[in-house]
Amino acid sequence: MEAIKQKESIVLKIDKELDILVKKIELLNYINPLNIQTEKERFFKSKFTQNPHFVYPKVDFDAFALQRALFALPIEEIKDEVLHQLYEDIIYDYSGLIECITTIGHGKKFYYNSLRSFGTPTEKDVQNANFILHFKDEKDSVKSLPRFDVYETEKLFREYSKRYDFDYKIIHSDKLSAIAMVLSNDQTLVLNKNYTFSQTDIAILTNHEIGVHMVTTMNSLLNPLKIFSHGFPNNVETQEGLAVFSEYMSNSLTLERLKVLAYRVIAVNSLEKGYDFVQTFKLLNTQYNLDENTAFKITLRVHRGGGFTKDYLYLTGLRKIYTFYQKNKNLTPLLSGKTSLEYLEHINFLYANKFAVTPKYITDSYQNNNNHNKKLDFILENLV
Repeated sequence: MEAIKQKESIVLKIDKELDILVKKIELLNYINPLNIQTEKERFFKSKFTQNPHFVYPKVDFDAFALQRALFALPIEEIKDEVLHQLYEDIIYDYSGLIECITTIGHGKKFYYNSLRSFGTPTEKDVQNANFILHFKDEKDSVKSLPRFDVYETEKLFREYSKRYDFDYKIIHSDKLSAIAMVLSNDQTLVLNKNYTFSQTDIAILTNHEIGVHMVTTMNSLLNPLKIFSHGFPNNVETQEGLAVFSEYMSNSLTLERLKVLAYRVIAVNSLEKGYDFVQTFKLLNTQYNLDENTAFKITLRVHRGGGFTKDYLYLTGLRKIYTFYQKNKNLTPLLSGKTSLEYLEHINFLYANKFAVTPKYITDSYQNNNNHNKKLDFILENLV
């Protein structure tokens, strides 16, 4: 019993020190350009021939000191092999994110750091994307027409969130490359004030942002270990996979939305080929016949910072979570926080050793399962 208490004390101590160090490592706080609208106008005025020049928020921490402090954590005191390896992996992962943040806007430097943290699409990933894109577009429905401003959208998010027993902040921003995102460290939903939302957008985003990202944020706060809040290695793929799967299970996922995820894979793959902003835009706009505004939005997402590869993980994550679910595996442990499939055994180990608690909040769509889209079933079943 004394040995167990000592083990708990050491792990909790290191976890607490790690929490203090990494609170500022919120990549989304730094990766979104401050001048999106003006650069978009300049890009369109040039008839898509001049690369935008984006400006980013200043990094407000000492990266070198933070790196040094991370690697000075005494994880050698953790004698349990599983826990020691977990914290070693996490420290290396957080170190990579620091490198990403400090090189935002530095071209290839950021791109190579992004590769280390998030990877890049494989040939199979590109094949899956093109498989999705060969399906004919569906006719636009009334639900897809833009109609809600950011204030009306906020009300609809609040109404949806009544199904969950937690509170969070909502703020509006004109400096988003996305139309909505969750900042986990602040328990905040950010909505794009320049965007007019459709009913389809609301259905997708509520199930995605609140149903998963905010659910895992709130569950993470209930765990003794702060690594559930800051994230396990490769948590982005699993978390985005869970979020898009929530869209699917709520019957909100559309072929159009799935195609957007596929276009993101194509765009990220263009980075590996050395494409600049103009070339990626023209690839999407000309070769793939994507409209100018959507092509710009996707190109912006993958070229921000100097080459941000994260976006291909939405589709790979969905494929992995869908496959996992079809094998009748339990998704609940993955809702404990910012977890990843690769560390599922570690999460179960943490449960068994009282370092984690069963999630209080469960994604609504997972429980109700309203999906009945046979075309999407066919597509997801045939991804390789």
